[in-house]
Amino acid sequence: MQTIRLAVTAVLLLFVPSALAQSPSSRARKIDIDAGNAMLKTLSEEVQKNFYDPAFHRVDLPAKFDGATQKLASAQTLGQILGTVAQPLLDLNDQHTFFIPPPRSARIDYGFQVQMIGDRSFVTAVRPFSDAEKKGLQAGDEVLSFNGFRLTRGNLWKLNYIMYILRPGETPNLVVQKPGGGEKKLQPKPKVTLKETVLQFDSNSDGRIDTKNKVNWFLDEARMRKNRFADLSAEVAAWKMPDFDFDDNTLHGLVGSVRNKKALVLDLRENVGGRDQTLEKLAGYLFDKPVKIAEFQGRKQWEPLSAETQGDNGFKGGLVVIIDSKSSGAAELLARVVQLEKRGAVIGDVSAGATMKARLYLYDLGQTPFAASISEGAAIMSDGKCLEYQGVTPDELILPTPEDLAAGRDPVLARAAAILGAQIDPAKAGALFPIEWPRDMLKE
Repeated sequence: MQTIRLAVTAVLLLFVPSALAQSPSSRARKIDIDAGNAMLKTLSEEVQKNFYDPAFHRVDLPAKFDGATQKLASAQTLGQILGTVAQPLLDLNDQHTFFIPPPRSARIDYGFQVQMIGDRSFVTAVRPFSDAEKKGLQAGDEVLSFNGFRLTRGNLWKLNYIMYILRPGETPNLVVQKPGGGEKKLQPKPKVTLKETVLQFDSNSDGRIDTKNKVNWFLDEARMRKNRFADLSAEVAAWKMPDFDFDDNTLHGLVGSVRNKKALVLDLRENVGGRDQTLEKLAGYLFDKPVKIAEFQGRKQWEPLSAETQGDNGFKGGLVVIIDSKSSGAAELLARVVQLEKRGAVIGDVSAGATMKARLYLYDLGQTPFAASISEGAAIMSDGKCLEYQGVTPDELILPTPEDLAAGRDPVLARAAAILGAQIDPAKAGALFPIEWPRDMLKE
């Protein structure tokens, strides 16, 4: 799945000079409105040409773009311009189709993470030293209201889009309920780092170029997205896999880390998907026969996704796959294939239901670079069903409680271990794969 990770994309965007790369609250100028009109025209043409559904989800898309063009003429701020440009794509209600505005010179960290667990939304992590921590926000707090809205599986992606891409940096208004009862209203301020990561001279190194700041940044991003392993017993391993964005040689080495184990827990929670080729190759390591994964339906033609067995190089032991509401794309397709082929058990929460084949389109209108993600194909599994909006229903629905979240316990990983004959306490399981925060934000 070639998709855009909302949160990660926003964090990594660097400053590029453009007509709209200013504060959203800045007053709109004629050049800004002209840039907005040019973006609307480009998006209208591209979406109508490439969106997988020629009926556009029964939305009158030309009318939406015409309305946006008329509204743009009266825009007073840059924020209104960007919001107007974004709206026609949001009206499609497709979580892979959205406008990405010109980059800004900022990194945004809100200091906490929110996730759907079952049909309720919870704070699952709070960054140390963040304003959220100082104001009393804690893992296990149920989010009753976020900027006046009740979060659902259907609208959380839009909130992430607005917070991290369209209007990053705005202070959220939260109403939460503590695990022990009692509501609390909070306005945790995000940390906004405005300075671009640059190469600079080090005054203490005799004029040599100091690349440490930039190199450390990219190394830190890699650290937070790395594959991690843990032994649950002498014979059972756990593999925490964050995405499907690595090449065949890397995958071969990762599989080699667990190949000789008798059983494996493949933890795909919060896995954001990635490359189709990685999905096909990993499935080939898990199955001892050729397997059809999915085919795509849309206005374009693609080869079906399929896996050729890796034979003796594959993993032949017992398998449990863990998913949650953030598992998306290739992670969902793999989990569902494991179910359909009866290769192992799938446990945890219902997955995201975000399996479209999407493409990132980059545009540059003079000094105004921008982008769009557009859904081009719907994935259909071998049983003829589409997982989009539905997700993968696990064989065992196991949800952490608010008390588990607050205490850092992981009953899902503990249950996966037990299925494979290993015993691990939920508290110890919760300590195996701690959340990774950016190192430069783990300080006052």
